[in-house]
Amino acid sequence: MQDELTALIAADLGINDLPLEEQQALIASFGGVALKAATLAVVEKLAEDKRDEFAKLAESGDAAALKAFLDREVSGHEDVVKEAVAEEVKRFKDFQAA
Repeated sequence: MQDELTALIAADLGINDLPLEEQQALIASFGGVALKAATLAVVEKLAEDKRDEFAKLAESGDAAALKAFLDREVSGHEDVVKEAVAEEVKRFKDFQAA
């Protein structure tokens, strides 16, 4: 299952011709960048007085509480995350093409 997922992500990023170890390293690095971009995009949608609460929930590691908070405070947060990740994929592909 993990190999299939890695292959799908590698194909989407256009790195499937690289050795598996390099693919995995790039995917791990990309994942970190995409997570940061998604987090920033969501935080930008939050009211300033809610950002500390978001940070505390994120640091706590309580995914259910964080999701409930985002459901309440950021309408369409899933779409915001998807758009941010899609933009990072585009940037990655543009960088590769350059």
